[in-house]
Amino acid sequence: MTIEQFKRLKKSLQNFKNKKWKLFKIFSLLIAFIVGISTLFYTIPSESVGIVLRFGQYSSTTEPGLHLKVPFFIDQVVKVPVRRQLKQEFGFGTAGATNYYQSSSPNTQEAEKSMVTGDSNVALVEWVVQYKIKDPKEYLFQVRNPDETLRDTSESIMREVVGDRTVDEVITFGRQEIEVEAKTKLQSLVNKYEMGIGIDLIQLKSVNAPREVQASFNEVESAKQELEQSKNKATGEKLSALKAAQGKADKLVLEAEGYATQRINEAEGDVARFNALLEEYIKAPEVTKQRLYLETMAETIPKLGRKIILDDEAQQLLPFLQIDPSTKNFRPAGGRN
Repeated sequence: MTIEQFKRLKKSLQNFKNKKWKLFKIFSLLIAFIVGISTLFYTIPSESVGIVLRFGQYSSTTEPGLHLKVPFFIDQVVKVPVRRQLKQEFGFGTAGATNYYQSSSPNTQEAEKSMVTGDSNVALVEWVVQYKIKDPKEYLFQVRNPDETLRDTSESIMREVVGDRTVDEVITFGRQEIEVEAKTKLQSLVNKYEMGIGIDLIQLKSVNAPREVQASFNEVESAKQELEQSKNKATGEKLSALKAAQGKADKLVLEAEGYATQRINEAEGDVARFNALLEEYIKAPEVTKQRLYLETMAETIPKLGRKIILDDEAQQLLPFLQIDPSTKNFRPAGGRN
């Protein structure tokens, strides 16, 4: 190879390197343009807000919709579902949950729901905590892992509340009080930690005695329910008898009051009638006396049966009687009764 050939070869290599560098710069600029465009826009769903971080520090909060940010990963956006109802399950887990912290692993659920009550018994308590994110800035920056912290605090509060009650209260009639007290204490602790979370509801899903004593406990509870039913039945019968006696007493009182009113009205009527007769008697004593006599006789004589009234001058009774052998009755003369 001559010197001229070597120079031409060297020049060709230099031209190839220049072209390759130009292509690399064009390709790099194209990639930078694509990356810049793809990192310039972002969208926030309707149930969330966007927390913009600039170089890892809080910059602003954006509402749902399409927004712009500084590209090339200078600005990063964290989407926080502030309008979604979130929940955590304790002692059990629902299949297909999208929230990683919604339930614990199956290996720890048995220990999670086993609790000691105030009377040194054991109860299996399963519950649900429903909550929302009220302050996304506090939720992201005040506590390192707010969801995991919420699980720990909720379990601690529930064990405290259950430990203050007997097993009968926990399993039967004290469940609502436990839910209310646990919710109040958990919200107070969350506010103290400034986690930016609002507790909406704590609900006991299942509360039972341990499986080893479940049958005996059910028998005891059944006996208690039968006792309560007997008490309620006896109370009902007592109230029914009292109502019947009270109704009978009220009826007798009303009848007595009615009879008293009737007697009073009759007495008042007799007094009014007597006063009226007295006025007539004062006006015409003889006439009134005769009228009273006749009215009295008209009422009295029909009640005496068959009677024969003779004049004082009559000498004998037979002419006025007729004996009827068939009827064995005496009839007045003339065939009239």
